[in-house]
Amino acid sequence: MRTALALGAALLALATPAATADSCPFHSPNLPNRMADTGGGTQLITAEASSTGATTGTVTWWNKRGPLWVAAGRAAARFGSNGLVEGTARKQSTSTTPTGLYDLPYAFGTTAAPAGTRFSYRRATDKSWWCEDTASQAYNRWVEGLPADCRASESEKITAFPTQYARALVVGFNYDQPVRGRGAGIFLHVNGKGATAGCVSVPADAMARILAWADPAKHPHIAIGTASGPTAITRY
Repeated sequence: MRTALALGAALLALATPAATADSCPFHSPNLPNRMADTGGGTQLITAEASSTGATTGTVTWWNKRGPLWVAAGRAAARFGSNGLVEGTARKQSTSTTPTGLYDLPYAFGTTAAPAGTRFSYRRATDKSWWCEDTASQAYNRWVEGLPADCRASESEKITAFPTQYARALVVGFNYDQPVRGRGAGIFLHVNGKGATAGCVSVPADAMARILAWADPAKHPHIAIGTASGPTAITRY
C-alpha cells in the first residue's frame, strides 16, 4: 500500500506544473482537494493570501482530473490595499478584497482577447463604464454610456485604466442580487503599480494564460481566501 501511495504521489507531482517564472509568495499544493466547495465545475481559480492583512499571495488555476485537482498554472497575486475581508461583511470603498466562492460572468478588456479565449469578451470603448453608484438602477453593472442616475464620480470608466483593465474577468461578487453598499466592480485583472482597490490582480502574461485556459463549458469559479481562520479558502 505504501508503495502504491508513493507511486501515486510521484505521478501527481509529475502532472502538476512547476511554478511559473512569477514569484509566488504563498501557495498551497492541491488546495481544491481540501475545499468545502469548488463550484461544481471542472476548472477552478484560487486566490490565496497568508492572512486577512496580506496584500499579496498566489493565484492558481486548476483542472479536475478524475477525483483530483491538478494545477495548470500559477502566478503571484495582489489583493486590496487593506487586505481581505469576508465577502458578506464587506463595505464599499474600503479597498478590501472579498473572500468567498464566486462565478465568473464574463471577460472584458481595453485590448483584444488573447488567442483561444472562450469566455464572452467585451471590448471596452470610450463609453464603457462600471456603475458603482449605490443609488443607480445600474449598480454593479457594465454600462455603455452612463445612465442619468449613475454619477461618474461614483463609477469607473474602463478605458481610464488601460493597464489594469487590458484584460480582466468579472468576479461575481455582489453581482446577481446586488446589496447596495457592499461593493461593486470586483475583477481579476492585470497588475497596476501596487495593491488593488479590492480586486485580485496578476501579471499581464498570467492574465492572458488564464483567459486562454478558462472554458465556460467547464463552469470555472474563483475562490478567494486565506490560509486559515474564519476566511480560510478551504471553507468556501
